[in-house]
Amino acid sequence: MSHDQQGPSVQGSTPDTDCSEVLGRVFFFLDNELDQAGCAEIQHHLDECGPCLARYDLERTVKTLVARSCSEVAPEGLRQRVQLSIRQVQIQISRGE
Repeated sequence: MSHDQQGPSVQGSTPDTDCSEVLGRVFFFLDNELDQAGCAEIQHHLDECGPCLARYDLERTVKTLVARSCSEVAPEGLRQRVQLSIRQVQIQISRGE
């Protein structure tokens, strides 16, 4: 890798594939929102840059954990307690308390 004023970049890659740009686009890469050329560019950079690959792996792990957490359902008892609290607050607000 070479390092310029913008930060490290992969040798042989274009100047716009420096690490900061790759990391700025990694979420689009994770979500498959880049065109084929963009995906190839990011993948090439990740193949050559260990620090960016480590950051990509971290972001992918966090995304997976968040997705898994969002699919869990709260226990019914907790849901009922939260709904009761919300109703109590709504009643207090409507009475002007």
